[in-house]
Amino acid sequence: MNYRTILACILFSTTAGAHAASLCQEKEQEILREISYAEKHHNQNRINGLNKALSEVRATCSDRDLRAKHQQKIAEQHAEVSERRAELKEAQQSGDREKISKRERKLKEAEADLKALQARDY
Repeated sequence: MNYRTILACILFSTTAGAHAASLCQEKEQEILREISYAEKHHNQNRINGLNKALSEVRATCSDRDLRAKHQQKIAEQHAEVSERRAELKEAQQSGDREKISKRERKLKEAEADLKALQARDY
């Protein structure tokens, strides 16, 4: 086990069951867990990319920015849901059952994605 794996284990064990002090710390811990997983599977390209991401998070992360980005994703997903509803309405007006079924499925997927985003604790 290398030092990053040990560090990831220590960080994970000290925060298990407790909410991380900040969103940036949560993000850092998530990346450390991914590094540990990549090391177990000897995926050096993934390790390199994750180490770069970890450096960026440590250098530039702010909770406010993470919250703002998350709210932007939610707004974009709301727009996606609206677009899917309009497409479904158009398909319903055409009467094409296959098209309606496809649009209903896409709307359900977009709504599920929105619900998942809204469920994240930011």
